[in-house]
Formats: sequence, C-alpha cells, structure tokens
Amino acid sequence: MIIITGATGQLGSQIVHQLLERVRTDRVGVSVRDTDRAADLVARGVRVRRGDFTDPDSLADAFEGATQVLVVSANETGGAVVAQHAAAIDAARAAGAERILYTSHQAASADSLFAPMPDHAATERYLAETGTPFTALRNGFYASTVPLLLGRALETGELVAPADGPVSWTTHTDLAEAAAIILTDEGRFDGATPPLTAPDALDLKDIAGILTEVTGRAIHRVVADDDEWTAGLIGHGVPAGQANMLLGMFHASRRGEFATTGSTLENLLGRAATPVRSILEGVATPR
Repeated sequence: MIIITGATGQLGSQIVHQLLERVRTDRVGVSVRDTDRAADLVARGVRVRRGDFTDPDSLADAFEGATQVLVVSANETGGAVVAQHAAAIDAARAAGAERILYTSHQAASADSLFAPMPDHAATERYLAETGTPFTALRNGFYASTVPLLLGRALETGELVAPADGPVSWTTHTDLAEAAAIILTDEGRFDGATPPLTAPDALDLKDIAGILTEVTGRAIHRVVADDDEWTAGLIGHGVPAGQANMLLGMFHASRRGEFATTGSTLENLLGRAATPVRSILEGVATPR
C-alpha cells in the first residue's frame, strides 16, 4: 500500500488525486491530522487514518501495511520540524516500508539563506543515514508564491519588493503529477532526484513584464530597501520572524539558489511544464 501524508494539503491532495488515476483505490492510504477533512477520500474508498508527525503512535496505525510512504514536508521551519520528519521516517521504516519518499526542494542545502532549505537538507541526511531506500523529490519553488509577491502591483503599476534573483517557478499541479508517476515506477530515482523544475528561471522584473502583457497596463519593477520592506510587513501585522524569513528568500534568490533548471520534470510528465504566465492570468484580468 502507498501511504501519502498531508493528503488534505495543497500538494498532498493533488498527489493523491493523480495517484488514484494510476493505481487501484485499495492500494492507496492517507495519513492526515484531521480525518474529517478527508471525507471525500473516504467516499472514494481510500483508506483514511489519523497520523500526526508529533504523535508517533498515530503514525504506526496510519502507516500500517505500507510498501511506500511519501512524507510531505511540514510547513514549518527549525529543529522541531526536522524532528517531526524524522519521526515520520522512523514510523515508515517500522511499518516495513520498502521505500520512503520525501518532498524536498531544489535548493536544499545546509548553508542556504532561506530557512526551510537547511531543514530539507537535514531531513535528506537523516533519510540517507537510515539505510532504507529513499527518494528525495527536489521540487522547484512553488509558483503559487508569485501572486503573494505582487503586493499592490495591479493597483499601482509598481511591483515593489527587495532585490531578487531568478527562480524556476513550478506549479503544485506539475509536481503532484510527477510525484504520482515516481510512486508508480518504484526505484526510478534512488536518493535525491535531479531538480524537478520548470525549464526557465524568472526574476520579478520578468514577472512584471508578463503582467504587463497580460493586463495591457505597464507594470514596473521597483526594488525596495531590505529593511524598509521588512518593516513594512511587520507594520501590517506580519510577525517579525516570518518577515525576516521571507527576506531570506530574496537573499537566497540573489545568490542564485533557486535558479537551477532542468528537463527531468518535463520528461516525467511527457509534456511542457505549466508556465508562470498561466498563474498570472488567473490573478489579473486583461483589458
């Protein structure tokens, strides 16, 4: 049985959907913190059990009978989240899983300037040390982040943000389909995959150019001072820790951490990756 954690989240839910297109329902199980949110999967015949990374006993039940477990990384940072990932990995091994998969990131590195990346690197190291066959999905940066970086650009005509660098923005939909393909082709990747990214990398000046084309209105890229931008976020109610973490994303992109591209994702999908333009078309109404 293939077990997917975080199956009600944005990525996990799409992975389950893609997987059910490829394998029998009775081969799929999900581990979720709130089983009520997975009622639709129950209705489809998927095995739904409560599993919480902070409650190892729940994971033992959720992972029972697993041949593969896909650990969808938690949306947190710091040592605690690495410990949670390790607990899930340990539970998967105890359940007898023959392969453990983990949703990592293309920029996973111990010295990354963006806080989640060292956590991914630490989880990958833990996986490698277990001796159990594993696959770390080196996912591209989620394209759903782009609309969150626009600020008031569609109102003011100015895309204001700190200095940045190119990012290979990649959609949840494409990454979910790739994960399902890899799950159904056991052993296709051993260890970390090549970067699972779109074939190009765009900075915010490029994004402003696409917005200009989509809306028919000139959108200009304006570089903001790091400290002023962070202070502005905090002034609008964003916790200081989160604001500084977001600034780290810009620092990392300036260093080129998210600029890597490759053909692996498109080769897996057998089609072109979804372009950022499609995301922007969804948030902007052309004239």
